[in-house]
Amino acid sequence: MAIVVFIFFLVLLAGIPVFIALAGSALLYTHFIANIPDFVILHRMAGGIDSFPLLAVPFFILAGNLMNSAGITNRIYDFAVATCGWMRGGLAQVNIFGSVIFAGMSGTAIADAAGLGTIEIKAMQDHGYDIEFSVGVTAASATLGPIIPPSLPFVIYGMMANVSIGALFLGGCIPGLVMTIFMMSYVYYCARKYNMGSDQAFKWGVLGRTFIAALPALLTPTLIVGGMTFGWFTPTEAAVAACTWALILGVFLYRSLSLKQFYKVTMDTIETTAGVLLIVAAASLFGWVLTTTRLTEAGAEALLSLTDNRYIILLLINVLLLIVGCFLEPIAAISILVPVLMPVIAKVGIDPVHFGVMMTLNLMIGLLHPPLGMVLFVLSRIAKLSIERTTMAIVPWLLPLLASLIAITMIPELTLWLPRVFGVIK
Repeated sequence: MAIVVFIFFLVLLAGIPVFIALAGSALLYTHFIANIPDFVILHRMAGGIDSFPLLAVPFFILAGNLMNSAGITNRIYDFAVATCGWMRGGLAQVNIFGSVIFAGMSGTAIADAAGLGTIEIKAMQDHGYDIEFSVGVTAASATLGPIIPPSLPFVIYGMMANVSIGALFLGGCIPGLVMTIFMMSYVYYCARKYNMGSDQAFKWGVLGRTFIAALPALLTPTLIVGGMTFGWFTPTEAAVAACTWALILGVFLYRSLSLKQFYKVTMDTIETTAGVLLIVAAASLFGWVLTTTRLTEAGAEALLSLTDNRYIILLLINVLLLIVGCFLEPIAAISILVPVLMPVIAKVGIDPVHFGVMMTLNLMIGLLHPPLGMVLFVLSRIAKLSIERTTMAIVPWLLPLLASLIAITMIPELTLWLPRVFGVIK
């Protein structure tokens, strides 16, 4: 089995898509070593995606795409400028605050980077900000997308770990706020160091006007999280409600979503969903192979043999996830590593909701780095910078992100307090 894992990483490093690397290496074991019948393999792959919570995936993807295409991002950005443009480092603060709002609608870091990132980087360049600084703050703020609910990685993790998705959504709220504070504080530090000023005077009239224009869009997070918290929606129904609301805004209220745009959005959603489900199916087979060969047990025992101290284990897992996040897409990483790591966290008493938020943040940081950092590639294309320059622009922003990760890891109550208040977990 060690040979199969080695082949998986070898194929992955060769640039082969994750789905093929996962399925190919698993099939190598099932066909040529274990002689497992084909129908068992197909059953395992189909069983991996035969899950009701996974129905939320295409709808959350569609909701994010609709928000991007319906002109909603412009209204969010205008409101963010009116709210934070008066601060030192104005548009950098706007960048972060805008991502906080958009995170409550999209659920993915890539949607945030591609949607708001296009507007934010251009606006910051027009106001004389350094292009590397603009790209760095946009990349860092994009990591808020999957932490502040709704969150596509939370849906996948909840399904794999058998954890309440509603609890994960609530658990991400305060960590998202912690990340926002750390990043905005870092912007303030940079603004003082490089003598950055504000970009727009504060005016109550402008704030009120932009707030009213953005209010229907701002209600989306309330609709999703509030509906799930009070038992009105399941996660899947909340995703459908978000899509419905986005359609109402784009077609009837803002009248900015044409039939042609809707067709393109739908095709993009189908393409993205197909990619996600292929990875989940292949990862389910790969994870089953790891489990049946007892590699997951061996991995858990090896980690626990080093120490049984909860905080040292959390530190070791963080290092592992940060490394894995640079090589695997978050969905694939969650699908593969959850079966391996869940026995470990159960034995040392780590709450699975706390671990889910921590794991997701680690993997989001991985999206900012080569060789497979999708946010890195998106922003490189938007800013017309080389991958090398984009990477170096992001490096300083690891400071607030890693500080947030340490706080969220070492203070479980940041994640668990809100789900406990609402009685989702004990």
